[in-house]
Amino acid sequence: MRILGIDPGYAIVGYGVLDYDGYRFKPISFGAITTAAGTAFSMRLLDIWRDMNTVINSYKPESLAIEKLYFNTNTTTAIDVAQARGVILLSAANANIPIFEYTPLQVKQAVVGYGRAEKHQVMEMTRSILGLAAVPKPDDTADALAIAICHGHSYPGRMAICNN
Repeated sequence: MRILGIDPGYAIVGYGVLDYDGYRFKPISFGAITTAAGTAFSMRLLDIWRDMNTVINSYKPESLAIEKLYFNTNTTTAIDVAQARGVILLSAANANIPIFEYTPLQVKQAVVGYGRAEKHQVMEMTRSILGLAAVPKPDDTADALAIAICHGHSYPGRMAICNN
């Protein structure tokens, strides 16, 4: 199963593409889509949409795992991130890719085994699970990979993968 993990944002969208056979994860590609501050917001959304379509067309994921939005302070930021997230979901829906959403607590539980784990613990476990020499940068990229790992461990059809 090829999973595209996404950490949504409008300045930085982290992404990670993993193959998962039910037992092991294999990193295929990871990085970040960035948009320039000072650019009109509508143009930033267009840049995210174009780059997300490039990632989807290049790696042909079978599912997209994305973090659910959780904001308790800045509603303006939340609205902007929600708009960027909508563009990302549109790209996936347009390519007929099933979308799965996970809370930060679910991601931490799936990657570290503890839902209240610290960010550095999640990043280090992500590095370890994927056999990477270093934690991917920026942090949004490592977060996207953790979301993809969470999906691999949580996907309802996981048993079918394991039995093939």
